[in-house]
This record gives sequence, structure tokens and C-alpha cells, in this order.
Amino acid sequence: MGLLLAGAALPAVAQLSPEAQRAWAEAQERKAEQLMRGASQGAGADAPAAGTGARNPAAAPVAPEQRDRWAPDMGKLFATGGVIQVEGAGGGGLAPWALITGYGTRDSYGANAHYTTVRTQDYTLKSYGVAVGIMDRVELSAAKQEFYGSLAPLNNLRISQDIFGVKVKLAGDAVYNQDQWLPQIAAGVMFKRNNGIGGLGAVTSVKQLGAASDSGIDYYLAATKLFLDQSILLNGTLRLTKANQMGLLGFGGDRGDRYQPMGEFSAAYLINRQLAIGAEYRMKPRNLAADSEKDYADAFIAWFPSKNLSLTLAYVSLGDITIYNPKRQNGVYLSLQAGF
Repeated sequence: MGLLLAGAALPAVAQLSPEAQRAWAEAQERKAEQLMRGASQGAGADAPAAGTGARNPAAAPVAPEQRDRWAPDMGKLFATGGVIQVEGAGGGGLAPWALITGYGTRDSYGANAHYTTVRTQDYTLKSYGVAVGIMDRVELSAAKQEFYGSLAPLNNLRISQDIFGVKVKLAGDAVYNQDQWLPQIAAGVMFKRNNGIGGLGAVTSVKQLGAASDSGIDYYLAATKLFLDQSILLNGTLRLTKANQMGLLGFGGDRGDRYQPMGEFSAAYLINRQLAIGAEYRMKPRNLAADSEKDYADAFIAWFPSKNLSLTLAYVSLGDITIYNPKRQNGVYLSLQAGF
């Protein structure tokens, strides 16, 4: 799941000294900026890349002045767009990270669409949506979750919710700040609205199961650190939430209706340029007597065949879901992401 990410593209750079890595990163930024300015400056598509002295053989002939004004530059390093987590934000499978989705640099934008399915013994969760990264600073996302039961007495259960997210990068840079201990830090919010319950007869609202509300807001602060020399990414997220099972069972409940801080942790190891493995852990509140909610965990492998596509496969443990099917729910997580 979660995805790995950011340094997946940099096995050779990881062998350089911190000073050499910083110089390399600065050269890449200058190169992207010059390519974007090329047409308006009259430099032509064959202008030398900054810091390299080389010509760009793949560049097209100079076109009208405004040709590239709205085109995404795809300037971020390979795999630094990460993946989309199950609530629609850029990050791992279970936890949002401080990374901004997409491959747009600070002068451009990027976007991704995702489809995720999680299947356990008794339930299926589907998530799909889009996320946009703007100037490698702001991320906007929209996702829909659909939850289905498959075992009596909940074999006809259907629940859905809509999630809209905003994330803002506050400090640091996971890729370029290799000579500093400061991680990349971002703050985000998720606006969630539960659309009700189907398949349970007279029970049509999460409030009938004890939830205090059918809508809520999660607030989080994420810190992501990439160690290029060790090919390791670490992330920690602190979330303030009232959500029961991410909001699928509403917000707050008969056991409590206050915001609680929950920790979420991710670690990933970059096997090579296109393959990463890792694990995540996500703490959960326990607001409902009808749901002995347990923490989430997963172990994942992520494949990045290109900048436009990623595939994540994971073994996931979601703990108990409801007292009506009182057993731990373990299963498979599969997520496909496409974008630029």
C-alpha cells in the first residue's frame, strides 16, 4: 500500500555525498525551470539543460509563445508523486503523508486518479477519486468510499461516504533536504459525509447504530523523511478525529464524542528504482458500543512502471468491524493509480 515512493527513482544519487546530492537536485530544478521558460525566452527547445551543457534531443520545435503555459511539467523525480491512500490523500495506503501528489514542480501542477479495493472475509471496501497537486505546495482531493457486507446478518449491508481533502506543505523537502534532519511537514483536513446505510431494513442512518453525527472533519499533521543513502522512507502522522471506521460508521458515539489524537506510522524500503516494500500502522478511536474498533495495519509492495502508473498490493488487517461479525478482518488491498 503505501506506497512507496519518493526516492524510488534515485538509486544512483543515493551513492553521492550530501553536497553532491544537493548540487544535483539544484541542477534538476534549474533544468525544469529553463525548459518551462524556453519558448518565451526564445531559447528554443534545444536549449542546454541547466548545469549539464547538454542539448535536449527530445524537445519539439519552438511553438507559439503560450504553447506550454498550461501544460504540466512532470518535473519532479520519479515516484515522488507517491500513491493515493484509502481516503483520497497522497501518501501510503492507510495514512496521508507530507508529500504532495503528482509530478508538478513548484512552477506547475500534477494530478492522479485512483481505484482501490480491500477485501476481507466478510466485507469489501472500494475507494475511488482524484487528487491534484498545485506548485508542489497544495493538494486538493475528492474520494468516495463504498462498503459492502457479504456474510449474514450483514450480507446486504451497503454504506458510502464522500471525502474532500486539503493538504498544505508547511516546511522542508523530503527529496532535496538530505543534509538536514528536518522532514517535510504538511497539514491537512478531510471533510467527510456519510450517505447513510442500505440493506438493513429500518436501519438507514449511522445515528441508529449509536453515532453522534453522520458528518465530521479530520485534522492531521504529517512529517515525511526520506533517507536516500539508506533507501528508506519514514512517515509519522498525528490525526485529530471523531470518525468511526474512517467515518463509515459515523462520527462520535455512545462511548465518546470528542476529538482524540491518533498516531499513524509508515516505513518503506526501496528495493530498486521501480519496487518498494513497507508497512503501516494506524491507531483508531473507540466511540461505539456496537463496534469494538481495532487499529489498522498493513504490509505492502508497490510497483512504479512509469511516472504515469503505479500498482500497490498489500496484506491488510482491519480488526473487528462490528459486534455482529465478531472476528478480526484480514484481507487483500489492491490499488491502481494513474496520473501525471
